[in-house]
Amino acid sequence: MWSKGNIFIVSGPSGAGKTTILNLFLKEDKNSTFSVSYTTRKKREGERDGIDYHFIDRRTFQEMIDKGLFIEWEEVHGELYGTPSNEIFSNIEKGLDVFLDIDVKGALKLKRLIPQAVLIFIEPPNREELLRRLKNRGEKEIEKRLERVEKELEAKGLFDYVIINGSLDEAYKKFRTIVEEVRNSHGKDN
Repeated sequence: MWSKGNIFIVSGPSGAGKTTILNLFLKEDKNSTFSVSYTTRKKREGERDGIDYHFIDRRTFQEMIDKGLFIEWEEVHGELYGTPSNEIFSNIEKGLDVFLDIDVKGALKLKRLIPQAVLIFIEPPNREELLRRLKNRGEKEIEKRLERVEKELEAKGLFDYVIINGSLDEAYKKFRTIVEEVRNSHGKDN
């Protein structure tokens, strides 16, 4: 890794618990920051612009692509999502670990661009639990999301770490342990 901060890319199916685990971690850990992605999708209830995502229109998103402001971007379920390069590298330079919550395809693309990045795949314990979680959070396109899950699960072997989120407490402990192991192996304290 580089001498300052690390990049952790957290990915997995919608409803696996990525955001919940990341939010718990970022509340406790002062040497970390979250890279806020840009998206063209509509804001869900409870989401905040600039905190959960930067919500923008397609024209603005395309202008950002044209200016080369994204390190990677993808179309997912008909909406565009992009990872801003400047935010990642400026935070690493400050000595912060940067956490990204992006789709599997984007995570693998970023790993090719930044081989030092640490990929963490979070998955639900089974399809029934995933379906329950998606329904509980009011997802509209559940079938479309479930179709995508199979492809995402096939890619988990390409990740550095896999966490099965059957129990939030256990998954969170494993997540914290992974981050600490990476920091210790690269000489960075939390």
